[in-house]
Amino acid sequence: MSAFIRALFGRRARRRWIHLILGGALAMPYVFVGQLIVGPATDSRYVFQDLSLQLASFAVGLPLAAVTALFPLTRPLESGAVRWLCGVEEDRLAYGPARGRAAKGRTAAWFTLHLGLGGIVSGMSLAVPPFAVFLILLPALARFRADLVELPEPLGETWALALSPLAGVGCLVALAACAAGCGALLARWAPALLGPAPEDRLAAAERRAADLAVRNRLARELHDSVGHALSAVTLQASAARRVLDSDPEFVREALAAIEDTTRRTVGELDAVLGVLRDGDAPGTAPAPTLDADLDGLLRRTQAAGLRVDCELGVDPAALPPLVSREAYRIVQEGLSNALRHGGAGARVTLRIARTGDRLEITVENPLTGPAPCRPGGGHGLRGIADRARLLGGTSEAGPSDGRWRLCVRLPMKGPV
Repeated sequence: MSAFIRALFGRRARRRWIHLILGGALAMPYVFVGQLIVGPATDSRYVFQDLSLQLASFAVGLPLAAVTALFPLTRPLESGAVRWLCGVEEDRLAYGPARGRAAKGRTAAWFTLHLGLGGIVSGMSLAVPPFAVFLILLPALARFRADLVELPEPLGETWALALSPLAGVGCLVALAACAAGCGALLARWAPALLGPAPEDRLAAAERRAADLAVRNRLARELHDSVGHALSAVTLQASAARRVLDSDPEFVREALAAIEDTTRRTVGELDAVLGVLRDGDAPGTAPAPTLDADLDGLLRRTQAAGLRVDCELGVDPAALPPLVSREAYRIVQEGLSNALRHGGAGARVTLRIARTGDRLEITVENPLTGPAPCRPGGGHGLRGIADRARLLGGTSEAGPSDGRWRLCVRLPMKGPV
């Protein structure tokens, strides 16, 4: 019983009833226009007083509503109302203007259905409650104020007076059931008529793919810049702690390197967060490149205790900006892996050379333990592979002759 009452008078049913009333209110201008057409056509000056003419005006107004539903704002407004009042999930509705004949046709069908059912339920909501209240109060009126009402002979019978309150309550229940049924019908048909078309789904998928691409790019930038800095700072702080009393000069150099590393990393972090906030981060520090900061990257890495032998076979200034930027991040991550897994004192060989139309980057360091992949880690190598793939290049990483070898080849002209 409680489920039946909730289905007719619960919160969802009430909100759907409001949605139908709004449809009835929207239908009124079209009904008035229909009266201007039906009145002259039937030579009647009293259309408003004739129920059959009112229904004819309503029937004439609905096609007009279907035409006006072709305006661009109709689908967004109707989708918003359906979401909030009918309880339809947001991802099942389309919020942009309808494009294409099929989408516009479905929108027009929905608008006509909404106004048609809304007009019927609104009319019933205006007419049924007063009549139901009259039936409920009829026995009392017949007994105490018979002079106020003149009843037809059948209603004057005792059994009719006894049943009239039940009939009044039944009318109210029937009205609620009709409103609930129409509301459920609209909620069921809304995804089919207001849902996204194939082109809308394709556009949404493209937007999601673009968002994911931006998120992945930001994740790579954060991992490479912040991860490298933390690895370097950790080793520098550890080395300084061990010689704090015996070699103050080394400690000062380590602290200076930590300061320089953290300052640069904060600048890069601000740039990445600026992209996240504003989309293009105007005025923030540019991303580092081989031409601008290779020497600084090697200096900071060596200050962390890693010995780097660099073989530079290409002029960094001659590289395209995009290739130079991605190559910098690849070198940074390769050295960061060597820092994490080789430890202080390890010797790393870095080679950057041009082979044909490709830039080849090779980082080699001794295998002093397991392969460079820790529990929950491995994101650096995936990031390197992603960067190379986006530029149309390749990457290889793995043990080779007792050393860990990372080899990345990038096209000199950028993405292909």
